[in-house]
Amino acid sequence: MAISTLTLNDGNQVPWIAFGTGTALFQRDAQNTVETAIANGFTHLDGAQMYENEESLGAGIKASGMPRSTLFVTTKLHRLQPGQTAKTALQVSLKKLGLEYVDLYLVHVPGHHAGHLKEVWKSMEECKREGLSKSIGVSNFEVEHLEEILEDAEFPPSVNQVEIHPYVWKSLQPVIALHEQHNIITSSYGGLSPLFRAPGGPLDPVIEKIRARLESTRGEPVSVGHVLNKWLEQYGFLVVTTSSKADRMREYLDTANVPQLTAEEIESIENAGAQRHQKFFSD
Repeated sequence: MAISTLTLNDGNQVPWIAFGTGTALFQRDAQNTVETAIANGFTHLDGAQMYENEESLGAGIKASGMPRSTLFVTTKLHRLQPGQTAKTALQVSLKKLGLEYVDLYLVHVPGHHAGHLKEVWKSMEECKREGLSKSIGVSNFEVEHLEEILEDAEFPPSVNQVEIHPYVWKSLQPVIALHEQHNIITSSYGGLSPLFRAPGGPLDPVIEKIRARLESTRGEPVSVGHVLNKWLEQYGFLVVTTSSKADRMREYLDTANVPQLTAEEIESIENAGAQRHQKFFSD
């Protein structure tokens, strides 16, 4: 089944769900897992210089045999070495990935470039102008970081990838409002963290109740992961997921086939999330 796409503010299309090579694959060989993800239907692969596995991500892409044009590949800028720019760092990544271009290049962490964000963004824009990356964006940016680069950006960021789940939802509202103002796609990572990293929280009974309703409506199994991914999908977010298990990968992609959450269900998820503020990843 074809994966639906979101339209970025530069006109490019991005598959709404991505397979990420961080977390469990951090500093590990990702080739087999990437091959499995592609074989099970993922077309968007989300990597990063920080993960230290771009070579094996590239090897997985090559081994899949999929034409480059059918895949969407993201990487992210890490800390700059002395004399390095975002452009020269991307050229190193492209060599490791075995690719001529990436589809999306993100500034991974604003704190790595404190006092130099505008300068770094100029180099990111150069990557876009020269076709080294089709689109450019940011990750873990808060309102003040976005405002700093938007002030004199030729190309506004197309995406801001941040930790999103109900336990941070309330605190994210200012940044999401700024995204809407500039047509920046909100991308989420760590979306299932409340269920797997902090079980027993106020969200769990709410998610279980919705899961049971969706399963009854659908007439096919629905998981708790489906519920949170559906919540993210209905907001039009770009969802980054990861797993080493093929059945879990298929489950993530199956989110599109799960019935819609009602407005009341969405509200109940957010109300339960507001009872606890908890981040699971440090920027």
